[in-house]
Amino acid sequence: MYRFRFDSTNNTNRYEELIKVFLRPEEYEICRDGQSDGLTGVYEFTGDQDRICRELYRDLTLLTGKSPKWGILTGIRPVKLAGEIRDEGYELNEVRRVLEDRYLLDESKSSLAAEILDYQRELAGKPANDSISLYVGIPFCPTRCLYCSFTSNQVSHEEITDYLEALKKEIKYCGEMTRRQGRRIESLYIGGGTPTSLSAGELDELLELLDESFDLSGLREYTVEAGRPDTISEDKLRVMKDRCVGRISINPQTTKESTLELIGRRHTIDDFYRACDLVRKVGIETVNTDLIAGLPGEDAEDFTRSVRDILATGAENITLHTLAVKRASALKEMDENFSYRNEDIREKMLTGAHEALRDEGYRPYYLYRQKHTTGNTENIGFCRDDRLSLYNVRIMEEAQSILALGAGGISKVYYPEENRLERVANVSNYRIYIDRIDEMLERKENGFFIWR
Repeated sequence: MYRFRFDSTNNTNRYEELIKVFLRPEEYEICRDGQSDGLTGVYEFTGDQDRICRELYRDLTLLTGKSPKWGILTGIRPVKLAGEIRDEGYELNEVRRVLEDRYLLDESKSSLAAEILDYQRELAGKPANDSISLYVGIPFCPTRCLYCSFTSNQVSHEEITDYLEALKKEIKYCGEMTRRQGRRIESLYIGGGTPTSLSAGELDELLELLDESFDLSGLREYTVEAGRPDTISEDKLRVMKDRCVGRISINPQTTKESTLELIGRRHTIDDFYRACDLVRKVGIETVNTDLIAGLPGEDAEDFTRSVRDILATGAENITLHTLAVKRASALKEMDENFSYRNEDIREKMLTGAHEALRDEGYRPYYLYRQKHTTGNTENIGFCRDDRLSLYNVRIMEEAQSILALGAGGISKVYYPEENRLERVANVSNYRIYIDRIDEMLERKENGFFIWR
């Protein structure tokens, strides 16, 4: 058992998150003032937070033999941090040096963060002051995946109908308020859950209402997440195409059939290829696909094969996730320590995938990290032909207000003068959302639509 005491602060969250990168919860404890009296082997730290984290990192490296490549960073937005350093007047090569010296990043990670920052700013630029991103959530899926902790439900058609009625009320209200304030929608993302769980008719009504309610004339990107290939049909794709959707996500997560069955997805790999062919037939311009490194029972060879299979489809966006085992997932209940095993394999998976994607002309364009990832790695999006996802960039850089509608939606109000965000959350339970829709509108009025 390792024991740590941090003087000068009662808030040890940042330090504990760093400790978790090295040690399992049962291997350490945080001692408060007086608790460590008389105990041996207590590691004590004083000083400012960055300095304490550096000392803690170095001690833990000596104790465990691990040297995590993200250094002392435990936050999810390292590219945002690189941008803040850049905006202090540092050149790009100096940004890398600061990340390595101040935050102990490995050279490979500091270079990656700086590269992505440069690419984002070249293509996406900075958002206009009157622009916002719009998110619409459909919290329904055909099945619940083994690793899932998101708001996704398996429900009857009647319940979906009730949910859509409440959502339409929020869309109409927010559309009116957005027009009144002169806000321009830069990107629109319909996510979930699985939005293509809706029928073609329901999807058409939803997209038509969004077009009628919001001014979409300046839209730079329109995405519908169709994560489950078995929910995709030609009729639904034609609805999207007719409503000017230009980007669609089709997410197999793996191309290994036995893994699909294990994690609770009903589709086959043939379903995935069929969906990709239909998208090309209908003419939607950009396809994103997701893969997850570290799924149960998979090794580096399995993941490499999945990457090659995805490359063969010609998808313009490919997102590589590292499995994050969250508390609310079935996998966490099955295996408490899954995240701590085979960490080296995750890094090997991602390294090989990066090389394969770069060889085919793909470039990394956005990156974020999650807690509880296997191997303390990252999620990273690649694109070719400069077809990045603008919404993904904006959500990570946190320099634009985001209006989020539907159950589980978390709107974010950006205050540029103070470079800070305030969150305005809808309830996550779709039944409660339906029952309390008027309260959700009131939250928007008092929290998001504030005249400044």
